[in-house]
Amino acid sequence: MAINGRFRVSMEDVFPFGAYVVSEVEPIRDFDKSTRERMVQQVDRESGLPMWSVSVLDADPAARKTEKTLTIKFAAPHQPIPPEAAVGMPFPAVEFDGLVITPYLDDKRGRVAYSLRASHMRAPVIGKASHRSSSSEAA
Repeated sequence: MAINGRFRVSMEDVFPFGAYVVSEVEPIRDFDKSTRERMVQQVDRESGLPMWSVSVLDADPAARKTEKTLTIKFAAPHQPIPPEAAVGMPFPAVEFDGLVITPYLDDKRGRVAYSLRASHMRAPVIGKASHRSSSSEAA
């Protein structure tokens, strides 16, 4: 069986109503190697690339309050750059390529939680039918 704990998913699977960048892209702190005076950036165990994170707002109107904002992580040689916000919009819409979900046990809450990674982020393709709208049109 070729399951290693990570699952590939599509943008439409995770964010069927879209997503918006709501923070700066920041380096992820390696808590084991950092000190109070000196921050050391975490590196990906597989690729050795620096790790970055960005907070995104899930545009799903049915998402629970505690699930509205998610963190997406990247392993990239340079700080990823989010797309520009559309004129008149407070946050840039974003799509992620290479999305991977890793389940883990959240000991504090006693439940399974999920970590999200992407290989790239970009502006959404204008005029592309979403997964939800294309499946409802077929009905």
